[in-house]
Amino acid sequence: MTDESSPKLQITKIEAQQRAGRYNIYVNGRYAFPVSEDVLIRYRLLKGTELTDELIATLQSADDQSKAYELALNYLSYQQRTEKELSDYLVKKEVPETTIAPVMARLIDDKLLDDSHYAHSYVRTMKRTSDKGPSVIRRQLKQRGVKDELIDNALAEDYQPEEQLDRLYELVEKLKRQYQKLTPKIQRQKVQQRLVEKGFSFDLVGQALAETSFEMDSETELDLLSVQAEKLWRRYHSKPERERQMKLRQALYRKGFDGDLIAKWLEQKIEEEA
Repeated sequence: MTDESSPKLQITKIEAQQRAGRYNIYVNGRYAFPVSEDVLIRYRLLKGTELTDELIATLQSADDQSKAYELALNYLSYQQRTEKELSDYLVKKEVPETTIAPVMARLIDDKLLDDSHYAHSYVRTMKRTSDKGPSVIRRQLKQRGVKDELIDNALAEDYQPEEQLDRLYELVEKLKRQYQKLTPKIQRQKVQQRLVEKGFSFDLVGQALAETSFEMDSETELDLLSVQAEKLWRRYHSKPERERQMKLRQALYRKGFDGDLIAKWLEQKIEEEA
């Protein structure tokens, strides 16, 4: 029941602030509260407009949302964001939960926040500008709060197996050059490991490697073996002769050297020291 003796609340003055898009509202000759231009227009606030306590509370809530919306727009203006990224940003800016929810809903309705679009755009960008495979891209999107279903759709549509294989062939040749001083067996292992770490599946990596030749002529491999063998021979100099040879063989096997070449080097070494 309304108390008819209570004085009417009426806007007596609307004053623009120095900050663009912000206004001070005066009620019954006194400063009452600020509002944004958005709220001013949406609620048709004019000099002489009568207010109630309930309407004032609504205006203040709408203004909080308007300020948060402008904050969000500014954050979105630099680059695309996910719902989680924007929500985390508004929390960091100390925007109340009760304000964040309607702001997020409005941004989604306005198509300014769209995790599906974000996922597709992110996959296409990573495919074009990075050497990362699907599992790494998936992990990065999940960290940004994108749902699994949206990630699945984006990867299926925008980074198909044929495209992944094309990228894998490029990466294999690049990585082969990095490991050219290693034995073919270790080259292959290193390249496979790096490609899987980059996010490509074992199956596709296997297909790419199956069509790649890892070769080294025996003379080059013997030269490479000699360098490694000399270091190991010195390292194990305090061991009994038989154990010294065994440890050297084992270490060189692990490095991918051919057993016949190891035997050949040992034979020459033993003759030299005889």
